[in-house]
Amino acid sequence: MEFLTSEEEARERAGQIKLLILDVDGVLTDGGLIWHADGQESKVFNVRDGHGIRLLQRAGIEVALLTGRGSQVVDHRARDLGITLVVQESKNKLSDYEEILQQRRLGNQSVAYVGDDLVDVPVFRRVGLAVAVANGASHIRPYCHVSTLSKGGQGAVREVCEFLLQVQGKWQGITAVYFTSDIA
Repeated sequence: MEFLTSEEEARERAGQIKLLILDVDGVLTDGGLIWHADGQESKVFNVRDGHGIRLLQRAGIEVALLTGRGSQVVDHRARDLGITLVVQESKNKLSDYEEILQQRRLGNQSVAYVGDDLVDVPVFRRVGLAVAVANGASHIRPYCHVSTLSKGGQGAVREVCEFLLQVQGKWQGITAVYFTSDIA
């Protein structure tokens, strides 16, 4: 993680997170879209990001998706990861974010948001922990507390998940099974 505010402040904010909201294109993917001749689209997701999401969920931190585009591919990925809170085709991310807060009865300080572009700034300005991916638009950095070292779609989400788990003291407990058993 690159700290855009003080490391102490970023860690304090990360310690309060109960919900991680992720943009999709440019965060869970590299932002590229593959259009097939039949009009269907494809996206490439990073399996390490997916495993990081699963680790967060096991630790009791919920994960949600909030994206401006609509895609069946995103529905499939969310289902695969057990993410039940998915908002697609968002025309106003801030309004949709506020609705999520009401649904989950959370305050801003309990939410982290990962984004990559200008449309994410209104949400960055509200959340407890605002995270830019390494290859996000430079104009968003002043509104973020941290930036990943990894690019969107290339492990950025995993980096955020590990950071949250480590700061909250949950990393060792959640990963112990991998280091202490023969289960692969």
